[in-house]
Amino acid sequence: MTLQDRIEELNRRSEFGPGDRELFEEFKNALRRGLIRAAEKDGSGEWRTNAWVKQGILVGFRMGKMSEMSSPSDSFRFFDKETYPLRPMSLADNVRIVPGGSTIRDGSYVAPGVVCMPPMYVNVGAYVDEGTMIDSHALVGSCAQIGKRVHLSAAAQIGGVLEPVGAMPVIIEDDVLVGGNTGVYEGTIVRERAVLASGVILTRSTPVFDLVNEEVIKSSADRPLEIPANAVVVQGSRQITSGFGKDNGLSLYAPVIVKYRDEKTDASTRLEDYLR
Repeated sequence: MTLQDRIEELNRRSEFGPGDRELFEEFKNALRRGLIRAAEKDGSGEWRTNAWVKQGILVGFRMGKMSEMSSPSDSFRFFDKETYPLRPMSLADNVRIVPGGSTIRDGSYVAPGVVCMPPMYVNVGAYVDEGTMIDSHALVGSCAQIGKRVHLSAAAQIGGVLEPVGAMPVIIEDDVLVGGNTGVYEGTIVRERAVLASGVILTRSTPVFDLVNEEVIKSSADRPLEIPANAVVVQGSRQITSGFGKDNGLSLYAPVIVKYRDEKTDASTRLEDYLR
C-alpha cells in the first residue's frame, strides 16, 4: 500500500495504536522533507489540493495528547499536542534563523536558503521553497504553499486553509513580493513575479480591479481568486453609488492592478538581495 492509502485508512479510525503512531511519524517526516505537499501544480499549471495530506495532518491532531513543550525551568511556558513539536533543525538544513523568537512547527517544509527574521511563524503543512525571506511578524499559515525567492515583508499574513480538506490553501508562486501588513487568505493564488503593495488584503470574496486590461477579477464557485503573473497590486477604493453610502460620500476597499511588472519595478524590489 502507498503512504496515501495507509493515511486514508488511518483517517477512518477513531482509536490509534503504537503502529499508527509510527505511520504518522513516517507521514510527518515526508512533509518535513518536502516529499509530499498539501497542494501541487500539475502539468498544465493548475494547482490541485492533495486532500489526503490534509487528512494526515488532521489525524495528527486527533492522535496527539496535550503536552508541556517547554522546559520546567523556563519562565516562558507553552503547551500543545505532542504530535506537533517544533520542527527539528540543524545547521545542515542551511536555513538562516536569526535569534529573536521565531517558531517553525514540525510537519512543515523549509528549503535551504530560506531566511527567517524574528519573530515569525510557519505552521504545520506549510511549504516554503528555496531563497524565500520571511520577515519579522510574518505568518505562513497551515498548508500554505510559498514559492522560490518570495519576500514576505514585515507583518505579512499568509492564511492557512486546513479544513475542509478539499479546499485550496493559499498559494504564493515564485519571485512574488508581498508587502508589509499585507494579508492573503481563503485559498487565493498569487501567480509568479506579482507584487502586492503594503496593506493589500486579498480574500476569496475580494474583487480586484485590473486597470491595465479594464476588467474585474473575481473568484467563482469552483475557482479561488487568482492574481495574474507580474501584476502590481495596490490599495484602492470604489465609491458607493446609491443610498446611505452615496449620500455620505463613502467608499469601499478595492485592490487595484495599476500595472504589470517592468524594469523599474524590478529595481525597486532588488534591495532584499543584499539582506541574504
